[in-house]
Order: sequence, then C-alpha cells, then structure tokens
Amino acid sequence: MELYFHNSLTRRRECFAPLDPGHVRVYVCGPTVYDLAHLGNARPVVVFDTLIRLLRRVFPRVTYVRNITDVEDKIIARAGETGEPIADLTRRTTAEFHADMAALGALPPDIEPRATCHIAEMITLIERLIACGHAYTANGPEGTHVLFAVGSFADYGRLSGRSREDMIAGARVEVAPYKRDPADFVLWKPSTADQPGWDSPWGRGRPGWHIECSAMSWRHLGTDFDIHGGGSDLLFPHHENEIAQSCSAFPESHFARIWMHNGMLRVNGEKMAKSLGNFVTVRDVLAAAPGEAVRLLLLKTHYRAELDFSFPALAEARRELDRFYRALDRHPSRPDVPVPEQVMARLADDLNTPAALAALHALADRALGADAGAAAGLAAAGSLLGLLGAEPAAWFQGSADRTAIEAAIAARRAARQARDFARADAIRAGLAAQGILLEDGPHGTTWRRAS
Repeated sequence: MELYFHNSLTRRRECFAPLDPGHVRVYVCGPTVYDLAHLGNARPVVVFDTLIRLLRRVFPRVTYVRNITDVEDKIIARAGETGEPIADLTRRTTAEFHADMAALGALPPDIEPRATCHIAEMITLIERLIACGHAYTANGPEGTHVLFAVGSFADYGRLSGRSREDMIAGARVEVAPYKRDPADFVLWKPSTADQPGWDSPWGRGRPGWHIECSAMSWRHLGTDFDIHGGGSDLLFPHHENEIAQSCSAFPESHFARIWMHNGMLRVNGEKMAKSLGNFVTVRDVLAAAPGEAVRLLLLKTHYRAELDFSFPALAEARRELDRFYRALDRHPSRPDVPVPEQVMARLADDLNTPAALAALHALADRALGADAGAAAGLAAAGSLLGLLGAEPAAWFQGSADRTAIEAAIAARRAARQARDFARADAIRAGLAAQGILLEDGPHGTTWRRAS
C-alpha cells in the first residue's frame, strides 16, 4: 500500500518511499522534562504514535526514536526556583511524562535517548563543524562559546521559508556582542560552578538545545533517515538549525527526507497560556475523562490543523466512544481481522484521522444493527488508532470502585428479596448520584458508568 505525507520541507504531498523498504527510521522531538506535560505536549505524542502504528502495518521493521531533553536552561531555572536537584527533577518529570502518555494509549518509542547520555556525540559534531568552517569559538564574559555560522550554510531558511529579516528577529533573544552574525546560534556554552557542565575542548560547559537532537538522531538512526516529526512550533528555529548542523557536519547527507509537523493546540479558541488562566495539563484532562477519550479528541482534528480543545468537546469524544463500545458489545470479539480498506486508505492519505474516524462511525452504524463483520472491522480499525482496546463492560464501568458497587448491588438485591423496595430504590438512586447506572435483566443486575 502506498502512503502519502505532506512534507514540510517541500511543502507538498509526497509518496513515501523509505530509504530502506525493509527498515523505516523515524525521529520525533520529545519533551524537555521540567514540569508536568500539558495538552499541547501530548498532541505530537498521539499524532506520531498513530503514524508509527500505521507504518508498522505496512513495513516489516520500524525504528522509532523520541528523545528526552534533560539538560536545558528551563530545567536549570526550574531547579533554581524549587531547590530540587536537577537529577531528581528530570527523573521525576520523565516518570510523570511516561505515565501521562501511557494513559493516552501511546506506545513507548523503540529508543528514548537522553541528551545527557550523548554529550560525546555532541562534542564530536561540534568539532566537525569547526573543522569545516561552519562554526567558530567566541569569548564572552562567562567563558568560551561555540556558535554555528548561519551564513556558511547556503540552504538555511529552506525549511521555514523565513526571510533573512525574520530569522534575525527570531534569534533576537540570543543576540550577543561575540556573535559574528545576529542569526548565529549557540552549539556550546560555558557553565558556572552551580550549573550542569561537562569537560570539552572549549572548557567546562553544556550543549545548546539544537545540537542535542542532531547528535541523538545521528547516533541512533545515522546521517540519513526517513521521517523527522514534531510540533509546528519547532519548525523554526529548532528544526531549521538541526538541518544546518547535520548537513554541514555530513555534507553528503540529506538528514531527514520527510518533515512532518502537527498544528498547535488552542483552548476555547485562545492560545493556551498560564497568563490567560487556560493552561491545561494532561493530568487536568485525565481527571475529567478517560485517557482514551482524550486520545480520540486529539485525533478528531487533522494533525496539520490547529486543534481547539474544550471540556464539552472532550465530553462529546467520550460519548462517541460509548457508541463504539455499544456496537462492539453486540457481537462476540473476532481477533485477527484485517483493518478495513476504507480506514487504511484514509490514514494512508497524510494520516487523515478525521476521515478514518468517520469510517469507524459508518462501521458502528452497521455493527449496531446485525453486522458482526462490521463490529470486527471496527475493533481492528480502533486498534490501529490506539482506541477500543478495552472490553465493553470494563469501558462502561470505568474506574469506579467495583467492590463497593458490587456490595451495593448485593444489598439492593437483598432488600428487594425482603420486599423493602424503598431501600432498594434508595440504593439505586445513591449509585445513580455517583454516575453508576443499574440495569436489571433476566440474568441479574449489571452496571455501567453514565455517559
């Protein structure tokens, strides 16, 4: 099956032809671990998890690398604010990130490199860049810096399409007197005694953010690989700088062949920001709905489009899952059913998850009737999207306290047998107030979570 993806580098839809059809290699920029993940951090994780699931259906081997940035100025600043040692801060927030992403049904990457474990590779890349004239050392008040000479790389700006003026404006925050050009960016910077640092040919210091991903992708995927992904906020300067560094260090390489970027996330129509009071963490939404509902909501908008989050939209996603699970509950499960062609075709068209979900609803329509084959196809399609992995009964019961609920049902059954219907009704009403609905049938009483 042919796959087509929009390539941010060429700005067009392209047929995906991996460098090695037997082994697809993908790199996605991961989190900087200094705080709880917010919903915007979760979107690329879910998007590229879905991409990897699709690639694994089509190709015999896929290597998925997603890094952990555990040395960066935001981490240093947070540790300074809280007094928590940096190693403890990054260890704790990495574990929190893993737990949150698992709750969204995201599979772990094949390789999850940490920046601090790849300092040697970063130093090697920087030495290569200096040797071939693409980087230079400069003395600042804190010590020796190494900077990439943007003017030495003729293709700089090709990915972002930015003009020279835009690039300088984007780099304004880092303009320093020791730069030869305002657009030049840091590869290595000196560290003070209380900052993380490593010995290097330029003194004790730490890497700039951009060189980290170039080093980790090179170490684990080689100089050329198939797909590089991330949020559109990383397109400039981070991804632009990755290209410049990697292609300058290895002039014969093309680095990533296809660049894929997911759109940004808004909350109730506004940019998400702590200053606006609409900053939503993954933990916030998991307190309001199951992770599967959050995942479905993130997939309902095409990955390249801006996504507008709201809690009513999250509640609607949960109701859609209720409908899917009701359709599955009508038929016995049938493992090893292929994903329906109409779903595969939509995902093969630039990962069009909204169209794929529309196909799932069409399957649910048929399954809610008498079509057991449609139910099997719905389950297979849901699996490909990272959805519908629970048993229907477990989904409808949710995470409620089963022991307490079963005890309440037993007490209600005893009250009915004693013809104490007022007590039985009171137990039922009490459970309903907790969002637990009872359904009496010929084989006894069952319960489910209210939609």
